[in-house]
Amino acid sequence: MPEEPAAVEVSLRVPADVIETFDKIAAALQQPRSRVMLRALRQYIDDEGQEVLDVQEGITELDRGEGIPIEDVLAEMDEIIAKAEAERSAG
Repeated sequence: MPEEPAAVEVSLRVPADVIETFDKIAAALQQPRSRVMLRALRQYIDDEGQEVLDVQEGITELDRGEGIPIEDVLAEMDEIIAKAEAERSAG
């Protein structure tokens, strides 16, 4: 079983209604509130957080000159569409 990374204590102000909801979920799952909150944070990182990081990486790539000109992208899309239309007409 992989080891959990070292935990770091964090202080965070959270609205009371959010804590109440976490407490209800934790009680229903018979889990500590901290575990439920950690799962929520990891879910955020996997979803929206990763999207933010992906966009930032794309910006970094563009800054390094690694982008693809829009004209090339549009030309490739036109080729794909033309091929699909030809296959649909033939079929």
